[in-house]
Amino acid sequence: MKAAPVAGRSIANQMRILLVEDDSDLQRQLKKALGEAGYVVDTASDGEEGHFLGDTEPYDAVVLDLGLPKMDGVTVLEKWRKAGRIMPVLILTARDRWSNKVTGFDAGADDYLAKPFYTEELLARLRALLRRAAGLASPDIEIGPLRIDTRTSRVTVSGNPIKLTSAEYRLLAYFAHHKGQVLSRTDLTEHMYDQDFDRDSNTIEVFVGRLRKKLGIEVIHTVRGLGYRLDAPDAAGEAAK
Repeated sequence: MKAAPVAGRSIANQMRILLVEDDSDLQRQLKKALGEAGYVVDTASDGEEGHFLGDTEPYDAVVLDLGLPKMDGVTVLEKWRKAGRIMPVLILTARDRWSNKVTGFDAGADDYLAKPFYTEELLARLRALLRRAAGLASPDIEIGPLRIDTRTSRVTVSGNPIKLTSAEYRLLAYFAHHKGQVLSRTDLTEHMYDQDFDRDSNTIEVFVGRLRKKLGIEVIHTVRGLGYRLDAPDAAGEAAK
């Protein structure tokens, strides 16, 4: 079953997503669409692999098919929730009966999308889940004079547009969705690259330096011995403590 193509390319939320889908064609199409939208995507083709990844890796959200081999999606989701895994989960399924939807929600799903579907709708639902998980009601994130439009990936400071590379935006967007939280270099690295990438936490310092220079304002604060925190400029003194 194929998803409709994405209308245009954009860098969306730059979060780390787990895609659990056994249909190889659909998995490939969705991974491509999610990647083009700016997400870091890990994939699994059966329930056991999906459960293991979701239970051991720090994902920001999961796109989970229900009809999976080895372990069905409902069982995977129930196991995650019993283990205390709270990441948002968007269920995909060919089953469109209301009883199946109720079963999915009762198992701990946050949203539901029946096949066939438009990829743009999946992306919109995923953006909404990530916003809600971060406590954000609007797609526009504002931190002092910094504004990030997660729909268009437009970044401005005091109304002036800031041109960022996809990697720089990926890091900034992850910071913005975790405003006020201290994020370690390891955590940032895991959300910058997918499971097949040779991760090097030293690159985070390079990207942080570039972001600070381009933004021109002190919103990314170093927390000594712990990592970094994105907050309003007047929070610099508190962040350094």
